Amino acid sequence: MKNSTIFRVMLLGVVSIAGIITIQSYWVISSWNLNEDEFQKKVNLALYNTARSLADLNGHTLPARNVVHQRSGNYWVVNIAYEINTDDLEFFLQKELEALALNIDFEYAVFDCDTDEMVYGNYVSYLPDSKTEGKRGELPKHSEFTYYFGVKFPTRSAYLFTRIQLSIIFSAILLLTVVFFAYSMFIILRQKQLSETQKDFINNMTHEFKTPISTMGISADVLLRSAAVQAEPRLVQYARIIKEQNQRLNHQVEKVLQLARIERGNFQIKPERIELDAFLEQAIEGMQLQAEQQGGRITLHPGAPGCFIQADRLHLTNVLNNLLDNAIKYCRTAPAVHVRTHCTGQRVTLLLEDNGIGIPARELKRVFRKFYRVPTGNVHDVKGFGLGLYYVRNICHAHRWRIQMRSEPGKGTTVQISLSLAA
Repeated sequence: MKNSTIFRVMLLGVVSIAGIITIQSYWVISSWNLNEDEFQKKVNLALYNTARSLADLNGHTLPARNVVHQRSGNYWVVNIAYEINTDDLEFFLQKELEALALNIDFEYAVFDCDTDEMVYGNYVSYLPDSKTEGKRGELPKHSEFTYYFGVKFPTRSAYLFTRIQLSIIFSAILLLTVVFFAYSMFIILRQKQLSETQKDFINNMTHEFKTPISTMGISADVLLRSAAVQAEPRLVQYARIIKEQNQRLNHQVEKVLQLARIERGNFQIKPERIELDAFLEQAIEGMQLQAEQQGGRITLHPGAPGCFIQADRLHLTNVLNNLLDNAIKYCRTAPAVHVRTHCTGQRVTLLLEDNGIGIPARELKRVFRKFYRVPTGNVHDVKGFGLGLYYVRNICHAHRWRIQMRSEPGKGTTVQISLSLAA
């Protein structure tokens, strides 16, 4: 994965999560504020109704204003202007709170004019079985009133939290998402670093191979030209084997180096005007011997006479050699490979058809991946690194060609490349 891609993923992820966190925070705060406002209104109404019920019971009238006064977030005082019976007070408090569905614990106290103190009444729990020992709180006096009582809701915060449980659960899920995203980014960056280290090692190692490969190639040529070696057929055979294997190794090293240049982004093609049918005829000759050694043949069916394309000759040759090499290697009988061309409009189609073992449909989308090879169980009769088709795909993309593959197990494979005609 490219650094720019990782940066875009991280940036989009951070922006998305920041937006989600902002929306979630706004939702939680709004839910809290709405529930708090509703709670305060219900408490004010319940306390006013309690004061009115007490006044009606004792034949008094309430003050014209300032009946209910909120001292803090969970403490209210109620101005009665006459003496209060605590038993009646507790009864009406419970009744009015339950009528408004305020299922919450409360405690109350009544101001005593004689002692100038708040006389603690009781702690009333919404759940009858809950333990209330030791739950006595402080209910401060109010200097403006003479006869009044105070009501405190010690579990107000917990009550409000229960009303926004869903928002809290979603917030917890969001937090887990953020943690998972951060962990994923850490893993991606770590894997990217390891991949870069591995890639640098392979590239450096491949470059180091070039010198001994060149030396072995020169040595093999010297051996083949030596009169002493020419006089001994067995030595000639050994020298040719060394040269062939050296060329094979050099081909693999060059492929790795080309792929490294493609992945670094400094890969450049050098297009030239090429007549496709004439080029294919020459290129196939180089692979014909390999097919004949296995009792097969590569047949060209030229159908685009006079059609020219713009392509890098070296890389086009490598593409063709890779595809023909696969067609020959992955065949259990005598390989019969047909290369066809067809010109339509501004494009020319190149088809390579073989009678090989074929590829299962589920594997077709993966064969162009780097290092991927179609699973064959424990049988590894065909050697390779899984780089050939990856290289072919990248060269086609660099030329803006379209490549497709069709195959059926036991019925062979067809590779189709759509190339643009030269202007």
